[in-house]
Amino acid sequence: MQLQEVSTKAQREEFIQMAVRLYRNEENWIRPLDKDIEDLFHPETNKLFKTGGKAIRWLLLDDQGNTIGRNAAFINPKWKEKQPTGGMGFFECINDPQAAFLLFDAARDWLQEQGMEAMDGPVNFGERDKWWGLLVEGYSPPNYNMYWNFPYYRALFEAYGFQVYFRQFTYMRAVRGVTLDPKMEERAKNILLDKDFQFRYLKGRELWEKFPEYFMKVYNKAWARHMGKTISEREARLMLTKMKPVIDPYLVYFGFYKGEPVSFFINIPEINQLFKYVNGKLDLMGKLKFIWNKTFNPPNKMLGLVFGVVPEFQGKGVESAMITEYRDNIAEKKLSYKTIEMNWIGDFNPKMMRVCEQLNASIYKTHHTYRYLFDREKPFERHPIFK
Repeated sequence: MQLQEVSTKAQREEFIQMAVRLYRNEENWIRPLDKDIEDLFHPETNKLFKTGGKAIRWLLLDDQGNTIGRNAAFINPKWKEKQPTGGMGFFECINDPQAAFLLFDAARDWLQEQGMEAMDGPVNFGERDKWWGLLVEGYSPPNYNMYWNFPYYRALFEAYGFQVYFRQFTYMRAVRGVTLDPKMEERAKNILLDKDFQFRYLKGRELWEKFPEYFMKVYNKAWARHMGKTISEREARLMLTKMKPVIDPYLVYFGFYKGEPVSFFINIPEINQLFKYVNGKLDLMGKLKFIWNKTFNPPNKMLGLVFGVVPEFQGKGVESAMITEYRDNIAEKKLSYKTIEMNWIGDFNPKMMRVCEQLNASIYKTHHTYRYLFDREKPFERHPIFK
């Protein structure tokens, strides 16, 4: 077997095509957009390179010259860990421990050369909302930009010595006809009696002009201390622009107190139900297929991207009021989607897990984010719990 570093155009194409061949008989696998993967590995399209990020990719060939595996490793300068930690991801391999271990070794050795002491995988060279964690339960079609992999991958990771750093749960429930936990219903009533609170979706110009400001204010208070970063209004506007082709105004919902945004949840139609028809390419034909299916064969599932309540209103019933108002005024009256999946929630976030349980949602898929310590004598610690 021979490792090749990906450096040429032909090798970059093979990095994509290797996975296409590997999963060609798997009906639940949905080919990611080629551009979504390739853009991660170039300074022109991934700003992490400009702040000190580094990345490398490999192909693994057998003795006959056939590609039997691939892998990538990267350093994200935004990661703040006890020990310097790099990432590995976009791993694909035949069911052969020797081949898999060669790919893992390549990532380990490169990261050690860069001064790292551990590697997490499989993860993304970017944010946690994309390509994060190995699928271990719930082998239904993947949501957009999430890993789908063969069940044998788990054995390969764990036999090498990777340990579970945290588990990721994707919850699902029906959109309509769902009752909530009685305590949640009661807390919601108390909040809704206060006329200073208002819950609504953003209509027309307010969506396009005010969403960035509203989102930034809530996100930076609710999530910054957990995720280690804040978001600017410009970044929020860029996010909205990227969602524009698929955004459904009914799926963007905010809570306000005395006119100031204090909570939100952002959902989108599950667009992998559309991308599965374009075979990885949004060229002219791909775009026509996307538009046709969006019009005549629209998604029946919605995906919950992010949910947040500013700290001073957490645990007081605001999230309950927002959800019940949405259920009664939007979900039951205006939506045609059948199910909703909540974007993954780590087992380090028990508060959000409880919220999902109170919504009568159940775990539909489980991913593992693994960590491998280079010093095999060092005590292993799991991801700290959010308090």
